[in-house]
Amino acid sequence: MWDYSKAGVDIKKIRKIQGNIGKIISKTHFSFGNNNWKVLSGFGHYAGLIEIDSKIIALHTDGIGTKIIVAQLMNRFDTLGIDCVAMNVNDIICIGAVPVGFLDYIALKKPDHYLVRELLKGLTKGAKESKMAIVGGETAILPDLLNQSEENSFDLVGTVFGITDKKALVLGDKITEGDIIIGLESSGLHSNGYSLARKVLLPKYKLKNSHIFLKSTLGEELLKPTRIYVKPIHDLLDAEREWIHGLAHITGGSFSKLSRLSNRVNFNLNKLPQQSGIFNLIQQEGKISHKEMYSTFNMGIGFCLVVSKTRVEKIMEILDRNKLKYYEIGFVTKGTGIVFITIMGRKYRLTD
Repeated sequence: MWDYSKAGVDIKKIRKIQGNIGKIISKTHFSFGNNNWKVLSGFGHYAGLIEIDSKIIALHTDGIGTKIIVAQLMNRFDTLGIDCVAMNVNDIICIGAVPVGFLDYIALKKPDHYLVRELLKGLTKGAKESKMAIVGGETAILPDLLNQSEENSFDLVGTVFGITDKKALVLGDKITEGDIIIGLESSGLHSNGYSLARKVLLPKYKLKNSHIFLKSTLGEELLKPTRIYVKPIHDLLDAEREWIHGLAHITGGSFSKLSRLSNRVNFNLNKLPQQSGIFNLIQQEGKISHKEMYSTFNMGIGFCLVVSKTRVEKIMEILDRNKLKYYEIGFVTKGTGIVFITIMGRKYRLTD
């Protein structure tokens, strides 16, 4: 029976490391001299926030993890840039910011014009979809550090910066009992859980093979790019910002991400869509528990909205106009930041 820890990723240990990092970097959160800026949030939410005059600058950095290994095996790299952009912009829109600029970092084992060109295809496509400029970055040649046997060893990381007004921030502080949770459909695994997915599936299946659970080959399924939610979320914020109380990008840690929005309520996910496709295949082959699946993978829901019950129909109308599939997946009760899911009549607690 597989779990994420057995695959080499221990979420509890990672959170402990992140907590230590947060304590250390908080020592830098002060203004220098007479500069008219201050840190509003430096750790724990979806973006670091710096207030400058009347504007809020939002910053976030992320990569795409071991999805890169699948791309190396497939020798296909043109969609990875979309993943890199998505993992960044989908996070800063969670606080209500508009993505403005992007920087990329490409580390290579050796100079490889083809690889860089393919990565930039995805980066530019993702940036255009996000209506954001790529304004620079860094390319590093690191033969002694990237010592995998593969000649195309590399890593790809991005940093996004966005902007918003202080009064337009969405930080979860308005979430209240009775709010409704709406889940937006994912395009597949997105860019999380690949350490577990690879170790469960690749010893048993070839990437070029199809499967009864899949509509494409396994390799094509694993390389589906992460969905970018910038346009539908900002269409919602433009029309209904007052009634959108919380936004969550469902990535590493899956639905436990909701707990970072508020520690004054509990999140009850009792109407999640039926599990299907790649998620069925991973669970079946890895003999993975329901709780582990919903703590690791997005399970078909890539983004969550916590909204006022009184505006659910209006919000759904806007989602319909964006032709985005969605589900009403749960509700909010008073509590202490705990996330519960109900699967096949059984209730699980995802957070400590």
